[in-house]
Formats: sequence, structure tokens, C-alpha cells
Amino acid sequence: MTEAPRVTVFRKEHFNAAHRLHNPLWTAEKNKEIFGLCNNPNYHGHNYEIIIQVTGTIDPETGYVIDTKLLSDLAQTEVCKKFDHKNLNLDVPEFADLNPSAENIVIVIYNKLRAKLPTTLDLKIRLYETERNFVEFPAN
Repeated sequence: MTEAPRVTVFRKEHFNAAHRLHNPLWTAEKNKEIFGLCNNPNYHGHNYEIIIQVTGTIDPETGYVIDTKLLSDLAQTEVCKKFDHKNLNLDVPEFADLNPSAENIVIVIYNKLRAKLPTTLDLKIRLYETERNFVEFPAN
């Protein structure tokens, strides 16, 4: 018996947000040394792009792995509306005690979406902080 083919579906979304990379346990000098301009006390912003990657088998009734409208609605509800035009450090509870680096942001996004998707679907998130700087989770 052959295994059902698996297909990957991608959805791109975006949000704009400000943040400051800062470790309150360090001195101002060490924060500036490690984080540079990203440690600006008045914050700085990015036009973030997220690529949501969902992999699974095709439902024979719909022809979908996942309805892209459903995926977009989920991304809007769980990520974009909560992060867009926000100061991640001050306005987003997940970052109250978590430095909002791209690495931490992508894991927070992954966890929010993973909790809402069926376990039969694999999920991967790619987050672009800039055109040249991006992260992906999980790493494999």
C-alpha cells in the first residue's frame, strides 16, 4: 500500500512592530556593546514578513491540505492583530519578560499557531525581520 502524498502549503503575512533588544541584568554599556542600535532606548521598528508552512496529506473531499483562507484568518487573529503596530516589549504580553529577538518572536508565533492547528499537520515558520535577516522554526 502506498503512502498518501504529503504537500506543503505556504501563506505569507506581514506586520509592523517596534522592539528593543535589552537584557535588564546587564549594564547599559554591555547592552549597547551586544545589541548596538537595536538597544535604542526609544525602540526601533521593522516591517516583518512571516511565511507559514503547513505540511500534510490532501483531504480527498476538499482537495486541500489546509484551506488557505482559514490559515490566513488564523495568522491574522493569532499574530498580526496582536503584533501589528505594537511595541513588542510593552504591548505584547509574551515579551514582558522575553527579549523580542527574531529568534524569540518566531518561537512565540510558532507556539500560537501550533496550538490552533490539527496535530496531523506539520508547521514551520519563517520570519523576516529585514530582507536579509530571517529566522526559521523549527530548525529542521
